[in-house]
Amino acid sequence: MLQQHPQTIIFAHRGASAYAPENTLAAFHLAVQQNADAIELDTKLSRDGHVVVIHDRTVDRTTSGTGQVNDMTLSELQELDAGSHFNATFKDEHIPTLDEVFSLLGEYILINIELTNYDSIYDDLPYKVAQVVELHKFKHNLLFSSFNPIALRRIHRRLPEVPLGLLALQGRKGWWARNPLGKILVPYQALHIELGDTSSSLIKWVQNSGKRIHVYTVNNAEDIAQLYKLHVDGIFTDDVPLARNVITNFQ
Repeated sequence: MLQQHPQTIIFAHRGASAYAPENTLAAFHLAVQQNADAIELDTKLSRDGHVVVIHDRTVDRTTSGTGQVNDMTLSELQELDAGSHFNATFKDEHIPTLDEVFSLLGEYILINIELTNYDSIYDDLPYKVAQVVELHKFKHNLLFSSFNPIALRRIHRRLPEVPLGLLALQGRKGWWARNPLGKILVPYQALHIELGDTSSSLIKWVQNSGKRIHVYTVNNAEDIAQLYKLHVDGIFTDDVPLARNVITNFQ
């Protein structure tokens, strides 16, 4: 569980996304090799109800195709090249399913599964993710996160033993999540905040209430060092080797 991990967890944001195409098996495998403490990934549903790992609502930015993720079947999604946009050496990478990620990583590393059904907040994504978790019997090294409190509450009803991370939007849009209202709406164990909203007073307020605070997305050495000195519980980064080097220098 979260308490078993180091003071400042290094989450590989979408895998080793500074070195490999984001949200691909190559990126997740490389993040493990880079000694990440945890993997963060994004989930959506295909048109035929499979849990696929991709961040954007469309495939346009990260694959060879175009169109909405939820308008395409799993077969259509997995025919796309999800690696060449990053580098030609990754041309064989495809959009993975959550099932494939679990088969690759096992239970040996903490996995933060973000529920990104932001355009269809009442769809079956929480239940479909729960089904994959139950199929693999992976409940002890997981964290569910989302900006969508409805998705978090729904998956919590199905898998109450898995901790929740409430994502707070940057600035005014995320005010409610960074205040007591967030705790009322979601029984979270960790609050995930944007780097620009970080303050020592917010960190103390969250931790004094028995919750963890994780900061996204941190790719600058000075920011990583400052957050470590402020005793944040975790950071999301595209550059795991950089974060590991900075934190090691303090230990």
